[in-house]
Amino acid sequence: MTRNGTTDNVVIRAENLSKTYQLGKQEVRALCQVTFTIPRNEFVAIMGPSGSGKSTLLNLLGCLDTPTAGQYYLNGKLASAMTENELADIRNREIGFIFQVFNLLPRATTFRNVELPLIYSGTRKKEREERTWRALEMVDMKGRQNHRPPELSGGERQRVAIARALVNQPSILLADEPTGNLDSKTGREILNLFHKLHDQGNTIIVVTHDQDVAGQAQRIIHIKDGEIEKEERR
Repeated sequence: MTRNGTTDNVVIRAENLSKTYQLGKQEVRALCQVTFTIPRNEFVAIMGPSGSGKSTLLNLLGCLDTPTAGQYYLNGKLASAMTENELADIRNREIGFIFQVFNLLPRATTFRNVELPLIYSGTRKKEREERTWRALEMVDMKGRQNHRPPELSGGERQRVAIARALVNQPSILLADEPTGNLDSKTGREILNLFHKLHDQGNTIIVVTHDQDVAGQAQRIIHIKDGEIEKEERR
């Protein structure tokens, strides 16, 4: 055990996380004392209806927002003790984000869209190219490197977005409704890709309201009214 109570195998530790938003004179409670851990290489789904607090929780886990109360450890590091620069570095190097909206640059090629995080982090050109090719190969998009997003199908664009999330070799992948804009067949292909990435050692957290998507995970954390309602292992 380390001093903060985590073990080497724990990637995420949330302790009594709460988040309250101030809307004028009204306080809105989005999360209330949420506690759980996620070990390395687990595939977890966070499931709940709209307004349940699951997207707020994802933002906290991705260090995109800070809790009103409670503590959040990422790879044994207390998020609230980090500076803004340290948090930005964590987001860039240790977390891969995959969203329902692909957020690709429409005029950039597949290769450049995937390469961008490495450019921002100052990675040298030779290493950038090697890692970009490797990420494209992982998502079976190596033959589409010169295509631009408008020339790709929805599933192909999501594969490019996943490659971009993988290119910095993050310790964790956070996916927010990753199949929400896809037809059922393409959605299954993306979920099969998640299984492949999980088998290769990635820790994956998927936020969804879809039971079929959640059913692909090893564990489902059910969120309701900002609280953990139950957990189930599969």
